Amino acid sequence: MTSLDSRPWVAKIPTDLYIGGDWRTASRPDAIPVQDPATEEVLAQVADASPEDGLAAVDAASAALPGWAATSPRKRSEVLYRAFELMTERREQLAELIVLENGKALTDARGEVAYAAEFFRWYAEEAVRAAGTVQTAPAGTNKIMVLRQPIGVAVLVTPWNFPAAMATRKIGPALAAGCTVVLKPATETPLTALAIVALLEEAGVPPGVVNCLTTRSAGAVVAAMVDDPRVRKLSFTGSTEVGRRLLATAAETVVSCSMELGGNAPFLVLADADLDAAVAGAMVAKMRNGGSACTAANRFYVHAAVEKEFSARLAEAMGALVVGSGLDAGVQVGPLVNESSRDKVEELVSGAVDGGAGVLTGGKAPAGRGWFYPPTVLHEVAPDAAILREEIFGPVAPIVSFDSVDEAIAMANDTEFGLVSYVYAGDLAEGLRVSERLDSGMVGLNRGVVSDPAAPFGGTKQSGVGREGGHEGMLEYLESKYIAVDW
Repeated sequence: MTSLDSRPWVAKIPTDLYIGGDWRTASRPDAIPVQDPATEEVLAQVADASPEDGLAAVDAASAALPGWAATSPRKRSEVLYRAFELMTERREQLAELIVLENGKALTDARGEVAYAAEFFRWYAEEAVRAAGTVQTAPAGTNKIMVLRQPIGVAVLVTPWNFPAAMATRKIGPALAAGCTVVLKPATETPLTALAIVALLEEAGVPPGVVNCLTTRSAGAVVAAMVDDPRVRKLSFTGSTEVGRRLLATAAETVVSCSMELGGNAPFLVLADADLDAAVAGAMVAKMRNGGSACTAANRFYVHAAVEKEFSARLAEAMGALVVGSGLDAGVQVGPLVNESSRDKVEELVSGAVDGGAGVLTGGKAPAGRGWFYPPTVLHEVAPDAAILREEIFGPVAPIVSFDSVDEAIAMANDTEFGLVSYVYAGDLAEGLRVSERLDSGMVGLNRGVVSDPAAPFGGTKQSGVGREGGHEGMLEYLESKYIAVDW
């Protein structure tokens, strides 16, 4: 039985472009196949938008902007809350859809749907809290009044690894702020985004407020939209390489940008750490989403006094994980999203082993269909190994030992990235001191997960610009207008 035989509802998911409240065909006849990473089976064919289609979406978003911006915060809140309720009601179907096109295990997909829906609930609450300020000028000559107004039409570009959560994390605050949007999901995982857009329509989002384009020509389509003076916001989640190019494009028209880019998260285990907690935290930080997360622990720095025991425990836990098709019972790790992702992981592991690293578990891709790679733990990794410099985006944990905290911090900060770091320490004060010295936008202290809709998510250095989530996430879609007035 194929993955589609028992799920005929997949064929009912819209596959056209969603522009101005209508599902319409693209201006060119090409189609994009969407594959199941576990079987390589084609699930569906979605429309391939052209730059002209992108501009049509901007037309629709621009036309809908005045009405949506003028809609009361309470009404916007109610629409978002209804979207939360619909996502929650259909969580199992959405989770299965994510597994089919992304490959992650069903338990991970269920967690993602719950997390994604929370962004609609959080921003339903935040929609009524876009507060401005009034104060008297220090000279006493006038009042300083600051209003928060929607920034305008926003282009939202999302990745394949969290196809639901990355969409709602952008759509939620944009709609709460009164902006209209054009969503461009990843070509590997468009069906989840299309299902969410259909759900938003059902929740009462007016025509043109949310538009959605699927395309192979992401660079050309996004560039055409960003070059349109009506577009005032670009929010992108993806690689640093692509983010740099988009920032250059946006600079031409001085478009406000939010960039959530690559990561290379260090995971520090200090000598006095609770190893039971550290291993449990490492399993979450490394294996959430099968390692395909920008927040995934990418480099493990473990004090020499506990490195051998930690490595053995982590290898035992990783080696016990069940690998297979994400919809099969008991499976904890699904395939990678495509062949190139699997090949990159293989190359990084081979390079580390060639450089002297030892394999404690895993380390070899299985034969057969599907883009699988086993959970892998490497120890005695050379400090200059490529696997420590690049984002792995797979189920591989390379371990390096250290002798002093200063050495560990220096190695942790020796990267162009600065998204998230993890620290396990028995002495909380020491853990806080280390956390302050780590150059990253987020730190998990004795915790293997940091993501929360109510918290500001983002990084330093080349891991991004701006924040998503929390109250700060909505401010990214609001302009501050200062009015000097005397009464």
